[in-house]
Amino acid sequence: MKSATLMLTLAIAAAWSAQGASAQTLKTVKDRGLLSCGVTQGLPGFSAPDDRGNWAGLDVDLCRGIAAAIFNDATKVKYVPLSAKDRFTALQSGEIDVLSRNTTWTLSRDTSLGVNFAGINYYDGQGFMVRKSLKVNSALELNSATVCLQTGTTNEQNLADFFKGNNMKYEVVAFSTADEVVKAYESGRCDAFTADISQLYAERLKLTTPAEHEVLPQVISKEPLGPLVRHGDDQWLDVVRWVLFAQINAEELGITQKNVDEQAKSDKPELKRIFGTDGSLGEQLGLTKDWFQRIIKATGNYGESFERHVGASSKLGIARGLNQLWSKGGIMFAPPIR
Repeated sequence: MKSATLMLTLAIAAAWSAQGASAQTLKTVKDRGLLSCGVTQGLPGFSAPDDRGNWAGLDVDLCRGIAAAIFNDATKVKYVPLSAKDRFTALQSGEIDVLSRNTTWTLSRDTSLGVNFAGINYYDGQGFMVRKSLKVNSALELNSATVCLQTGTTNEQNLADFFKGNNMKYEVVAFSTADEVVKAYESGRCDAFTADISQLYAERLKLTTPAEHEVLPQVISKEPLGPLVRHGDDQWLDVVRWVLFAQINAEELGITQKNVDEQAKSDKPELKRIFGTDGSLGEQLGLTKDWFQRIIKATGNYGESFERHVGASSKLGIARGLNQLWSKGGIMFAPPIR
């Protein structure tokens, strides 16, 4: 029988070996010449194709930013539409390189699925949508209601906790895809539709008469949404994480898609580091000196992306709220690039 010390040593060696074997994602992506990005099956504002098959959205901009940082070409992305149920399997199996699909960061997901969250690109919470004709003003008035939801999400547990915690009864009508939920809700199979509030605003656009439906004001959970990568490849985790952080930092620094080239000529020490004219931060990520400039030229900063896809001037019309920068009353924050 092996000693406990020897067994521990072998286990550590095996773990390091496995990590080394899997720490090849950046090279694989470069060799392939294309980033494989897992997205929704069509959620306006976050990831959805237009009539020509061109994908756009807040989550899509992260994928475009990664491609721009690696290839200097934001179009070098293959978008893989995934259901809530299949998204983690696709990442675990290597079918996709990154999952950028309005996914909530939780302890169980972080520890049991073999994945790492790279950051948070949208602070959300679960809510309810109802027909205005029901004259419901509060989620607390939904006792004995039938509620439509999508399986494979955090919505099921949150819904159960909310109703149980308020001594209310309810009946679930569950479906595997968001489109099935929308159709069931619109056909009258349920009184309410529950999902992340951002998703409710997006799905409402698909209804025949969106103006006849409203999102109730209550938020019954916290849903920090962000991109994921597989365990065991710290370099790739760093790349995805810092692409997101670059977008957020750019907004804080006033660097936009329009002025990024001019800002890159700045003599300010902080900007010289960021733009790679002083130091080698890009190379430390396995990228080029101009990695930051490439990202912002392709996607704009976080605020530009938010406003374009989900903000007040978009079809969704969502207020910045918690997703405003920390310096402007929100909680959106990124570590400094230095």
